[in-house]
Amino acid sequence: MIDKTHTSLAGAVSAIPDGAVVMIGGFGEAGSPIELIHALIDHGAKNLTAINNNTGNGDVGLAALIRNGQVRKMICSYPRSSHSRVFPELYRKGEIELELVPQGTLAERIRAGGAGIPAFYTATAVGTPLAEGKEAREFNGRTYLCERGLSADFALVKCAVADRLGNLIFNKTARNFSPLMCMAATTTIVQARRIVAPGDLDPEHIITPGIFVQNVVEVPEPLQESVLIANGEVYP
Repeated sequence: MIDKTHTSLAGAVSAIPDGAVVMIGGFGEAGSPIELIHALIDHGAKNLTAINNNTGNGDVGLAALIRNGQVRKMICSYPRSSHSRVFPELYRKGEIELELVPQGTLAERIRAGGAGIPAFYTATAVGTPLAEGKEAREFNGRTYLCERGLSADFALVKCAVADRLGNLIFNKTARNFSPLMCMAATTTIVQARRIVAPGDLDPEHIITPGIFVQNVVEVPEPLQESVLIANGEVYP
């Protein structure tokens, strides 16, 4: 059995190179791996393509990664949300690229990438600007667009409990995109509130099996995005 625990956040992200495609779990605040993102900022990898549901909030987490000039392109569903100011400003200046994907389509593209499915058809976005340049086909009298599966070099994920073999349990809605991203990435790096011994987790409760996880770091008291924003925190 392989012990996948890592002793430090910095060590866990140290292999992420410039130009990597990085999936980052989280649905707004829920499930956002802030400590791993901050470790990636400290690591300094640049020219990244980041895949997330949104573009971060305030000046911490994903927003801080973008503000630090490390992200070349965002693939997301919500480029602007309640406290997002960094990405909109950079986008208006033409300093960052955006690939806008409807939320359900984004989830399915990630799932497809993890399942080895190169492309699929969906009716979502037919007749909108998001259909431009995409193959369209008709099935049973309805038009569908061809969407490509998404995969990544790395995934950064937050979970509630992991064992040393990389089996993961998530806390409620913090589950969101994370299990799909674990499957779609070549290397999955996880921050867990608690790491337990193999056999301590009920197999019926495991959401992501360890085969999809390469590194696990324990972060007992993870930061909360909303608290950091309310306190006016800025990283780094």
